[in-house]
Amino acid sequence: IRKHFLTIRTFCYGCQLMGGALARKDPAQAPVGRSLLTLSEQLSHCRTILRLFDDLAMLTYSCQYGMGAKEDDFTVRWLSVLNNLADQLYYPCEHVAWAADTEIIRANSQKWWALSMALWGASLLLGIARSLKILALLRRKLQTQPSSPEELRAQARAEALTILSNAADLANAIHWLPPGLLWAGKFPPWLVGLMGTISSLAGLYQTYVKGGAGTV
Repeated sequence: IRKHFLTIRTFCYGCQLMGGALARKDPAQAPVGRSLLTLSEQLSHCRTILRLFDDLAMLTYSCQYGMGAKEDDFTVRWLSVLNNLADQLYYPCEHVAWAADTEIIRANSQKWWALSMALWGASLLLGIARSLKILALLRRKLQTQPSSPEELRAQARAEALTILSNAADLANAIHWLPPGLLWAGKFPPWLVGLMGTISSLAGLYQTYVKGGAGTV
């Protein structure tokens, strides 16, 4: 299921990247660019609706993880707990924003979108900090446990990809915040598409690598 969601996400941002580039550089290709941007927008709506059903899965994961008792490192444990909390709060905020946009409920959707983006950004920052800490721990293990370097290097590559993916998503999350904060509202469509495509491809690669490892 995760592969399907990531495939939709990659296609969504890929259309935005190509559509934004075509509409920007070549006036003759502008109609094609606008069509791709429209397709990207519809796929984004599709992803928003699919996330309406993610709350229970996220809650199950958060409950299973709990307070991170299985984690050996205190910092990794609490970064993970806070990351799970930000993710858990993100979903209902986005649902309210979507419901307000579609006039299912009466609410100020802009405030709820801003809150959901802030929670997503917080989750991404926590994820980056967690991966950086894990990388530091892996580097220490490589120095003290030279007997299994390949496994540790594989874990390090996975964490590096997570940092790349989260950093690209964080750039977009800041862009979607209310104007006035850093580069909020300043990205052209092709740059949003590029950041999202980088993040999605990194996620797809990690998912397929894990899947391949599980089938051997």
